[in-house]
Formats: sequence, structure tokens, C-alpha cells
Amino acid sequence: MQLQMPPEIQGGVYANQTMVTHTPEEFVFDFMLITPPVATVNARVIVTPAHAKRIAAVLAENIRKYEAMFGEVEANLPPEPDTGQMH
Repeated sequence: MQLQMPPEIQGGVYANQTMVTHTPEEFVFDFMLITPPVATVNARVIVTPAHAKRIAAVLAENIRKYEAMFGEVEANLPPEPDTGQMH
């Protein structure tokens, strides 16, 4: 399969927070940039539950590979609601 990517997407967007919600039919990934006092959704990706499970598996595998090369990644707590403060 040949991958095509429109020029406006090639640069990507930066996100420092992600929110995941779901219904029985789909998972919604909202990728946000938090710059207190505002959190802006930069991208929204909606997938089936089966695809969400595949994403989780491939992400876990890539984190294992990354940590094998560079060491353990510390998972900081998300910002507290309404404060924008990081723990």
C-alpha cells in the first residue's frame, strides 16, 4: 500500500495532553495543547473499538522498544482540572 499524506498534515501538530472517550461503537482521541488557562484540541481521531485495541498494542510495543534503547519513561500525572499545574 502506498501511503499518501497531504502537505498540510505532513508537519504534524504538537500535543501535551490526550483525552480518550468512547461509546459502544467508537473511541474518540482528542489531542490537546495545554497552555494555561486554555486547552486547545489540535486533532481528533475517531476509531472503532477493535482499531483502538490495535493502537494500544502497537503503542505499548513501541514504548517497550523506546525504553530498551533510552531508558524508562516517567509518566507524569496530568494537569489538575482548572489549574493547568503539572505534578
